[in-house]
Amino acid sequence: MSNYKFILSGGGTGGHIYPAIAIANELKLRYPDASFLFVGAKGRMEMEKVPHAGYKIEGLWISGIQRKITLKNLSFPFKLVNSLWNARRIVKREKPDVVIGTGGYASGPLMKIASSKGISCVIQEQNSFPGITNRLLAKKAKKICVAYDGLERFFPAEKIVKTGNPVREDLLEIASKLKEGQEYFKLDANKKTVLIIGGSQGARMINRTAEKELPFFKANNIQIIWQCGRFYYEEYKKYHSSEVQVYQFLDRMDLAYAVADIIVSRAGAGSVSELCIVGKPVIFIPSPNVAEDHQTKNAKAIEEKDGAILIKESDLENSFEATFSSLLASEEKQKSMGGNMKKLALPNATKHIVDEIEKLLK
Repeated sequence: MSNYKFILSGGGTGGHIYPAIAIANELKLRYPDASFLFVGAKGRMEMEKVPHAGYKIEGLWISGIQRKITLKNLSFPFKLVNSLWNARRIVKREKPDVVIGTGGYASGPLMKIASSKGISCVIQEQNSFPGITNRLLAKKAKKICVAYDGLERFFPAEKIVKTGNPVREDLLEIASKLKEGQEYFKLDANKKTVLIIGGSQGARMINRTAEKELPFFKANNIQIIWQCGRFYYEEYKKYHSSEVQVYQFLDRMDLAYAVADIIVSRAGAGSVSELCIVGKPVIFIPSPNVAEDHQTKNAKAIEEKDGAILIKESDLENSFEATFSSLLASEEKQKSMGGNMKKLALPNATKHIVDEIEKLLK
């Protein structure tokens, strides 16, 4: 039988959405007759990205609980009841064989209802420090696919499988794309290239640092590919030139990684997994505004293995230039960091996760 039914849920950020889509794509390859439904949170990014990837999605009226006491929290119990009721309706109608949750608000109600009905549930946890939703769901899940060691602190050890995080297929082989990338971005092959990425929305402090350091980069004969994000593009596009290329969004991330000598990036779980596969020297600037300070923990896990450098946002002003200069000056350090990064890569994550899902179908 291959007309299985799968429900996938994950959203709020690209870090939860793209893994869910990658898993669906791999399941579809193996089971072309299977049916797929995504469940997301109304008004969030997944409601647009998932249909764009060719899948159906239904939205639940759910949001996170705010850490501060706000009026938004008053509506939380109503949203929770409403989303549990709708999740129950969806599960009853679809009768899925397996439900897969990649984190985000909507996966909570859906996985809770599915597991209470005896349906096999799989959690895919991207971070080195799990969010509250996945910690609560872990008891009922059949399998928990993780990307880092040491998650027995949060999850039942017998359910954990270390698979890594799903990444885009086009990143698995970038070494051969250097020439194509240089032509695509019209780069000078004799200059060093720095890639600055702050995520799809953009990152204020990374952008401010990039702007402040433009004279420094110019003095060091460095060309920049700077993805500033959609919120900041209007502010920074004035700097666009052949040496400083400013983009709202990068369509060819594979080529950007291929041409980069040094990468400056946020430390979301998806980015970290991609960068391990890419194997280039990285300076991580974690976002301090993320639940449970995930990004700092993700970056630390790499820094401890000498795979990257971590600079806190609060230290950017004082230490970015010195840190960057010492990395730029040492080809040896760049090489060893890239190599250590690559050792942490798990390039077959998506296939491994789907192998685990298949075991539950037998």
